[in-house]
Amino acid sequence: MINPARIELMKQAAATLKECIEKKIRPRDIVTKAAINNGFILDMAMGGSTNTILHTLALAWEAGIKYDLKELSRLSRKTPCICKVSPSRSDVHIEDVAAVGGIPAIMKEIAKLGTIDLTSKTVTGTLADLLQGAPSPDGNIIKTIEQPFSKTGGLAVLFGNIAPKGAVVKTAGVPPEMMQFEGPAVIFESQEDAFQGIIEGRVKNGDVVVIRFEGPKGGPGMQEMLSPTAAIVGAGLKVALITDGRFSGGTRGLCIGHISPEAAAGGPIAVIKKGERIRIDAKTGKLDLLIPAAEIKKRLKKLKPFKPKVERGWLSRYCEHVTSADTGAVFHH
Repeated sequence: MINPARIELMKQAAATLKECIEKKIRPRDIVTKAAINNGFILDMAMGGSTNTILHTLALAWEAGIKYDLKELSRLSRKTPCICKVSPSRSDVHIEDVAAVGGIPAIMKEIAKLGTIDLTSKTVTGTLADLLQGAPSPDGNIIKTIEQPFSKTGGLAVLFGNIAPKGAVVKTAGVPPEMMQFEGPAVIFESQEDAFQGIIEGRVKNGDVVVIRFEGPKGGPGMQEMLSPTAAIVGAGLKVALITDGRFSGGTRGLCIGHISPEAAAGGPIAVIKKGERIRIDAKTGKLDLLIPAAEIKKRLKKLKPFKPKVERGWLSRYCEHVTSADTGAVFHH
């Protein structure tokens, strides 16, 4: 049964759109650097999806806003996670959050840190107007900033010799004992190969599963790693997974995506060899292949140019012009 409040929300959305047209409030009046920061801070505060990062970076690009993943990393370190919504190792659902004040209640609490720009324009006024009547945290579903689920955000950005331009991980879904991990690489060149390898038993506890050539250019299009992540959970494996592809919002465990530059763009993930050890530290934001820098440089020089999987039509043009995930997988000009 549809909640009657949803019907009212639809009507309200239409009325608000009409009001924006009448008052000449345009998307670029709302999509500013401050608003992008506000959105990311909210995502960190509630352990949102890594896909939020990809789409918001693309939004920033289209709005002409330069946004670096290092800025996002800075926000993550300053933003406590005060709400965990399923499946982020939580039994709390979005309707439970709505019952205790919803998004406004989360933002009102986080705003106490002084990192949110309350003057940012929205479709109904300023952000301060929206938060004015929001309730205080209930202390259970929405925590206080003094007693959060974690002192840093539910999403984190990692850098290192595998991901010079960054990678992302949903720390809210990572067990505490997996936040620091080291193991040998098991290499797969596609999502399908990885799924087959996992169900055939080629992945063992302690491994780091590497799935490459699944980025924007390599995929093409960054399909979600649904089958490999589900297979890992189903097999009860204690492994890490790194990829230049992406995950769904339902992913749990030490799954690192959006590695940039991607393999198809000549990124270092393309030169990892089977059995080489990879060290991940989600606490400090590091992702490294444990071999000398000179060896990585040597391999990258010998790397053969990527041959797109699609060579005709619109997908071929997409492969030629799309950027890696660190800029939102957009078309470069």
